[in-house]
Amino acid sequence: MRWILTSTVLLLSLPAVRAAEPGQLDASPTLFTVMAALNAAGYDADLHSPNNHPLRHEIRKKLAARDIPIRDGLRQYFESHRKQPATADLSQYISFALVSEGPPNFRLRMRTIDRPPDVGPLTDFGDLLQVFYEQANIAALWQESQPAIDAVIDRYHEPVTEAVFQVNAYLRNVTSGYLGRRFQIYLDLLAPPNQVHTRTYGDEYYIVITPSPDLRVEDIRRAYLYYLIDATATKYGEELMAKRSLIDFAEGAAALAEHYKNDFILLATMSLVRAVESRLDRAKGAAYVQQSVEEGFILTAHFAEQLALFEKQELAFRLYFPEMVESIDLRKETKRLDQVTFASAPAERKVRRVEPPPPPVLTGAAKQLEEAEELYSNRNLEAARLSFLKVLEQTGERKVHARAYYGLARIAVLQRDPELGFRLFEKALELGPEPEVKGWVLVYLGRLSGAAGEAGDAARYFNEVLAVDGASEAARKAAQQGMPVNSQKNKE
Repeated sequence: MRWILTSTVLLLSLPAVRAAEPGQLDASPTLFTVMAALNAAGYDADLHSPNNHPLRHEIRKKLAARDIPIRDGLRQYFESHRKQPATADLSQYISFALVSEGPPNFRLRMRTIDRPPDVGPLTDFGDLLQVFYEQANIAALWQESQPAIDAVIDRYHEPVTEAVFQVNAYLRNVTSGYLGRRFQIYLDLLAPPNQVHTRTYGDEYYIVITPSPDLRVEDIRRAYLYYLIDATATKYGEELMAKRSLIDFAEGAAALAEHYKNDFILLATMSLVRAVESRLDRAKGAAYVQQSVEEGFILTAHFAEQLALFEKQELAFRLYFPEMVESIDLRKETKRLDQVTFASAPAERKVRRVEPPPPPVLTGAAKQLEEAEELYSNRNLEAARLSFLKVLEQTGERKVHARAYYGLARIAVLQRDPELGFRLFEKALELGPEPEVKGWVLVYLGRLSGAAGEAGDAARYFNEVLAVDGASEAARKAAQQGMPVNSQKNKE
């Protein structure tokens, strides 16, 4: 289910009619493909954070098990275009996704002169992405991911409904903006957690939300406020620019981003957005206004005072806004700002950390397996062999037996008994091991077959590794490295 936001009533749910017309609260197949490519190529930013959505790990696991020849090319591309910090590295690919036509061609849909600067170096990325989309069968992964995506969209729907309704009611806004303009919320479950990315491209306004333990509704509301106020502020840009001399105060605000210091209309717009936030959340009130001014949003206090007057009259915001601009008293604001001590850094948003559950206490055969693997890692082979044999006595579970035989087989190989090792690996395979174990069992069978001069069998085992859904990346690499050797033996 995808959701269409409306302004005069609570949001109504409408099923997507076709892929080219997404809901305003949605997921993007283009963003999904871009993030899948990053993850497939080893993009590990915040990979172990408990705030990741499980879908990220699930997709990484499925991609690791697939034969994707373009994977190395993607790795090289990402490495050559790497930016610091990690958020900037990710940001450029989000920008690319937002200005791309999407699958299957991923062509950039803007003229070169209109493209955002961070997309400039990525103009050839679409060619790689097109190949990756086909080789990795992303269309199928996208469809398989819909239940997880829809569940998160459903969580956001009601609070976003309320936030949009609250903003429209406060501003007395009877439409969702201006004709031809677009406000789009995308939820990206494959990206690192706790990030919010906003973009404005002409009349297109985007906010991309990555996983977070708490819903980022305030960020969405802020983006929607900006979307509504920006058009009105731009319309009265000439009147605002008459007050531009106040921007000199913003120059001394270390916490303020440079793009605000270079664009007075943008600075005034965001000052007004923050003023509206202070009126919508009365608990924040004056303290939030003061914080905003100290961070460099120098007109927040003025607009907060004017909004108190706006609330007492009947005009819609877009009609009352000229009065709010006209009432900016340069002397009064200069005196006010002279008293401000600007912050050295913006207030840091506190993100609730979801602590992972403690690992289960191992007992019985599981504990015995762990002890056996530890002994094997320390190359205490005889003690490890006895420990693996105990596992076989403690349970009849096939997958546990498969792990025990896998351990015994590795010990046999290290003790220079490849024939016994081969038989034990075959036994492990017959028992239906977990995908990660199965991948390595097949790697060892391939290596042993190659060493025995059975090139055809070796090639078969290595190919089977690549077909195991859930085999580790290391096992896949080992299989791919084994193939050229095998091919060479065939030629000989």
